[in-house]
Amino acid sequence: MPVILPVKGVNPTFGEECFIAPNATIVGDVVVGNNCSIWFNAVVRGDVNSITIGNESNIQDGAVIHATYLKAATYIGNRVSVGHNAIVHGCEVKDNVLIGMGAIVMDNAIIQEYCIIAAGSVVLENTICESGYIYAGTPAKKIKPITDEQRALLNKLPDNYIMYAGWFSQ
Repeated sequence: MPVILPVKGVNPTFGEECFIAPNATIVGDVVVGNNCSIWFNAVVRGDVNSITIGNESNIQDGAVIHATYLKAATYIGNRVSVGHNAIVHGCEVKDNVLIGMGAIVMDNAIIQEYCIIAAGSVVLENTICESGYIYAGTPAKKIKPITDEQRALLNKLPDNYIMYAGWFSQ
């Protein structure tokens, strides 16, 4: 059964049709939209600041979503895919973004729409990742524009995760 706990009297809230894996942890000031999924061993820790996750977003296995006390809340938009073991911390991730496996996005970074943060990349504090580009490396740098195929992937991946989540309700 997932760990879903209040912090200082504030409970996480969930939209309709969300899948929460049995060993996910979600605590505190967390708002999750409709048709989202939070996968195995993921941690969404709204203890020190708020976390908002938009509709049709997926937080994959082992990912950690956190924020910074009195400094930086975390906002994840609609149709965002946060890859396995990624860390999203005190930043803003806009709609239709892929945060790759093992990537780290730090405080006050802004990831604009239709960006791909490559697996293993580190987006430093206060970085703005421009819409329509791939960012990669440590620290993450703008590499090249996303292709039409990559844009199609950003549009399709959230639907795949909605489908995968449905397999667990049968």
